[in-house]
Amino acid sequence: MSMTNNSIEKFLEDLKSSLPAPGGGGASGLVGAIGAALGVMVGSLTVGKKKYADVEEEIKELMRKASGLSDRLAACMDQDAEAFEPLAAAYGIPKDQPGRDETLEKCLRTAASVPLEIMELTCETIELLEGFAAKGSKLVISDAATGAVVCQGALKGAAINVKVNTSLMKDKEYAAGINKQVDDMLNMYLDRAEAVFQGIYGRYE
Repeated sequence: MSMTNNSIEKFLEDLKSSLPAPGGGGASGLVGAIGAALGVMVGSLTVGKKKYADVEEEIKELMRKASGLSDRLAACMDQDAEAFEPLAAAYGIPKDQPGRDETLEKCLRTAASVPLEIMELTCETIELLEGFAAKGSKLVISDAATGAVVCQGALKGAAINVKVNTSLMKDKEYAAGINKQVDDMLNMYLDRAEAVFQGIYGRYE
């Protein structure tokens, strides 16, 4: 059954169990989806307010994009589990069996691709949260700040789930290219998310 159709309680029970999936990748997808949903929440509580009529169309566009990102990040929960299954099977192939290394390498690339996508989607979410923080209702922009913090966790969680796979790849040049993408996203977007949080947090001092 799709994890996105299960309750949060069921997901957490599975996460606490000895099941190989869901794991850190799926959890990062869920966290990123929550971050995007918090942005949509800010928008929902901003549109229709006379005070924000001049930015209403911009807010609606931010909401449309953030809602789509939330859905895509949630879908990554299942994709991450699906990518791990063949990798787990590949580890079970006898080491002297012809083609084992090639199969394992392919599975490692697939397993790394989902958390990498989670990172990319989360970076897009952070960009939208900057917009919600700047243009959303002042009564609820604390939720944009919360979304930014949540996205930091999603980024970091997904990053380590990429690197645990690239570290095992035989093709070090390919792995280095993926690792650079990961590092570049962390270096840029963790700071941008922190700026959203600090910019709003400082208003309450």
